[in-house]
Amino acid sequence: MSIFATLRAVYRRIMNSLELMKYNPDTIVEYFRKMGAQIGEGCFIVPTELGTEPYLVKIGNHVAIAAGVSINAHDGAVWVFREEVPHLQVFGPIVIEDNCIIGLRAIISPNVRIGRNSVVAAGSVVINDVPPNSVVMGVPARPFGSLEKYRQKCLQRWAEQNPPDVILADGDGWWNSRHSDANRVELRNHLLNLFHDQLSPELHGSEVGSPEENLTHHQEAAEQNAAPQFPSQATTSR
Repeated sequence: MSIFATLRAVYRRIMNSLELMKYNPDTIVEYFRKMGAQIGEGCFIVPTELGTEPYLVKIGNHVAIAAGVSINAHDGAVWVFREEVPHLQVFGPIVIEDNCIIGLRAIISPNVRIGRNSVVAAGSVVINDVPPNSVVMGVPARPFGSLEKYRQKCLQRWAEQNPPDVILADGDGWWNSRHSDANRVELRNHLLNLFHDQLSPELHGSEVGSPEENLTHHQEAAEQNAAPQFPSQATTSR
C-alpha cells in the first residue's frame, strides 16, 4: 500500500470517528439509515457499526442492541475456499423484528431472522432463525423458554425490587426522569436492603451481622493488624 493510500485510509477513519461522535444510542439509527440499513422507531442501539454490509440489515420498532453485539451479513468462513475460488463471497440478510433485545456481545450470523418479542441472551451465537416470543441463549443459541414465562418471573421480581419512594412524573422513563439521581439513590438503598443477606461478608463461619456490626469488626481487625507486634508483647503477659 502506498503512502497516499495509507493517508487516505487514516483520513477516512478519522472522519468516520468524528461523524459518530454526533450520535448516541437513541440517535445512531440516523447514521445507520444513511449507510442503507432499514431501522424502525424507538430503538436503542449501542454498537456503532452493523457490519460491512449495513444495507443487508433490517431492524424493526422498539429494538435494543447491547454493547459488543456483532451483526455479520458477510460469511467470512469462505476464506478456506479462496485458493480454489479466489473471489468467493457469500452474504445473507439479517432481520430483527419488532420488540426484541440482543444481549451483550451476542453474535448474529448471515441469513438469520429474529422473530418479534424475542430475547437473545448475552454471549449467544445466533446461526438459525429465532421464533417469535422466544428466549434463546447459548452457542449456538437455542430456545430456553417462552417469553411469557420470563415475563412472569420479571414481574414477580420487580414487585419486590421496585423502590416504594421513587418519583416518576407522567411521561417519565426510569432513566430519563428529572428525578433520576434521587431515584437511583432510592433504588440503591432498597436493593442493598433487599439483598443484605446475600451481599454481607461472612463472619466466624456462617455468622452474619448487620452492616454496622460488620464495619466495626473490620475496623477492629484493621487496627490490630496495623499495631506493631514485638516478640515480648506477643509471647509474655503480666
